[in-house]
Amino acid sequence: MQSLRVTIDTDSGFCFGVVYAIQMAEDLLDEQGYLYCLGDIVHNDEEVERLQKRGLRIIDHAQMAGLREEAVLIRAHGEPPETYKLALRNNLTLIDASCPVVLKLQNRIKTSFDKKEKIYIYGKHGHAEVMGLLGQTGNEAVVFESMTELLQHELPDNITLYSQTTKSTDSFYRIKQELEDRGYEVNANDTICRQVSNRDKVLRKFAEKFDKVIFVSGTKSSNGKVLYNVCKETNPATYFISKVEEIQTAWFEEGDSVGICGATSTPMWLMETVRDALEEISLTQKKAQGPFSAE
Repeated sequence: MQSLRVTIDTDSGFCFGVVYAIQMAEDLLDEQGYLYCLGDIVHNDEEVERLQKRGLRIIDHAQMAGLREEAVLIRAHGEPPETYKLALRNNLTLIDASCPVVLKLQNRIKTSFDKKEKIYIYGKHGHAEVMGLLGQTGNEAVVFESMTELLQHELPDNITLYSQTTKSTDSFYRIKQELEDRGYEVNANDTICRQVSNRDKVLRKFAEKFDKVIFVSGTKSSNGKVLYNVCKETNPATYFISKVEEIQTAWFEEGDSVGICGATSTPMWLMETVRDALEEISLTQKKAQGPFSAE
């Protein structure tokens, strides 16, 4: 019986903004034993649980309002101005791990808003990053998730267009082109993170190399949902898991080549754990000299 041949995508895993936030959290946890974090530090339950065991305390905005004279980590997604005002009122020390790409986008939106421009943001409603962007406009900007939704609004002749940093560049420019084709003047500001947006092209090449693909991501990750679908379109034998316990041996056949990849919020250690589990399954089944069967 042939063993499974398992390969991890070395381009998958945390983007630099998440790496920066987690390193900052770990350093502070080493120093003081606990740390408050405003929202999940990353959209991956396994990684959040790992850090909580080290002393990370996840809080929401209401809980933050009840804190006094504590340190609070701002995650990579960034925060609206009101969060910083609250910190001043409550004498809180903010450990700002906002992604530089997100901060640049916030500043550009604030500049546009100060110029009285009509701002439209291509992004996901309620997403932490988008809430931070909206805050730069006093929540006056319009957020939309599709061209269909955008056209439901009464649009001005001149549109200032922005995007959540993790959106597809192709989709962003298709929206810009369609607006221009409809006669609108569009001031398009491309601040999409290329480390994230280019993942889809890299993943397509990766997914097509294997018999089966295991995509590892947190269920809360918007980026994970998008990239999983990219893999699934390229290789229909792609399976989504959020933790190693969700692996099913029935997915595999003797000698399968298996690729493991993930979202920008998926830690490499989790993908390595999945690899180890697959290799153990392969070894166990090889010893048994029997076909793979469902657990």
